[in-house]
Amino acid sequence: MASCNEERLQPGGLARFARRSGLQIGIVLVAVIVWVLFLIGSPQTFLAFPIYQAFMSTTPFFAMMALPLTLVIIAAEIDLSFPSVMAFGMTIFTLILRATNSLTLAFVGCLLAGLLAGVVNGLLVVRIGIPSLVATIGTQFFWRGVVLVITGGNGRSLVSAQGSLLYGTLVGRLGGRIPAQMLWTIIVAFVMWLFLNRHRFGAHVYLIGDNVESAKLMGVNAARTKLLVFAIMGVAAAFAGLVVSLEVLYFWPTMGEGYLLSTLSSVFLGGTSVFGGTGTVFGTFVASFIIGAINAGIVAAGLAGFWTQLIYGLIIVASVSMHAVLRRRLA
Repeated sequence: MASCNEERLQPGGLARFARRSGLQIGIVLVAVIVWVLFLIGSPQTFLAFPIYQAFMSTTPFFAMMALPLTLVIIAAEIDLSFPSVMAFGMTIFTLILRATNSLTLAFVGCLLAGLLAGVVNGLLVVRIGIPSLVATIGTQFFWRGVVLVITGGNGRSLVSAQGSLLYGTLVGRLGGRIPAQMLWTIIVAFVMWLFLNRHRFGAHVYLIGDNVESAKLMGVNAARTKLLVFAIMGVAAAFAGLVVSLEVLYFWPTMGEGYLLSTLSSVFLGGTSVFGGTGTVFGTFVASFIIGAINAGIVAAGLAGFWTQLIYGLIIVASVSMHAVLRRRLA
């Protein structure tokens, strides 16, 4: 840390730091601008704590998936099956809970179901050779079909979990005010940051995303690395599904269908390139809360909520377009 500070104090050090951290600086500036605009549009809402408490309660639902999805996209792959994996993990959770009445076993089963779904995605991509876009569209429908067949399209109450250690740990309120899921989002972000920036696994993710053939020549096991990022994504989706369900104490078989756009928007707005090889966990983390604030900001400003999807779409198109232009100029 000291050497980093010394580098910034040296002549030209600040400029080098700005170039190296351009994505992070940019997304923070975007967050500040968005917050100022919302503050001007509805000061009574954005100067009160309840709106931020709401952000900390709901934004983690998709932020916890956007963070590992960053690794998938940096590796030049994509996963569109996570909304269905959320529901699949919760289906296994409710089945085990009904059979054993054990929240611990149900929790483990939920995460293992997510791991299974992620490994299946990875095997389809790295072993069979199906493009990840096609493979995960297929598994999205497959896992959703499994959920609907098992549940018969019927939901299940989770009121019995209220007051349990699992409930308090995942969605309780710290000090009666801070949602526990916010803490879990920070933990997930920190773990993903460690993987990406302080472990050779992260270096391998960047290498295969930038140029997979060069990575293989350098001894990187590209197949294993991609399999791991899909597995991590599957576990994260199942965990997020559990957090969502415990927050509302109910499981709907259609759960997850509303999180695709917000999750993808968070990743791309955060500076991750759809072409792979570029992206940061910090950028995705900040972008998730920008996306989470958009809907509330639009409604608070007096606009119809229908503007939300329009803005999400613009964010995705603009982010991908920007990376495409930069990619051509740097080529």
